[in-house]
Amino acid sequence: MELTKRKQNILASIVDGYIRTGEPVGSKSIAEKAGVSSATVRNEMAELEKQGYLEQPHTSAGRVPTYSGYRLYVDQLLQT
Repeated sequence: MELTKRKQNILASIVDGYIRTGEPVGSKSIAEKAGVSSATVRNEMAELEKQGYLEQPHTSAGRVPTYSGYRLYVDQLLQT
């Protein structure tokens, strides 16, 4: 399934943030960078989770990339 540009940007931001901090990435930090609402980011994150690119370690946590999320990031989204 092809990801929209917004989903690609959100996934890339989550992978970048997780690599930098080692902590789950929340919607608020992504929303500020993307210029959209936190609710929009949460909806997109939920879709990425359904597609297998993200997971949520526990209910109140942000999201972390799965193996598939990392793979997509390395193969298609990483800007060299």
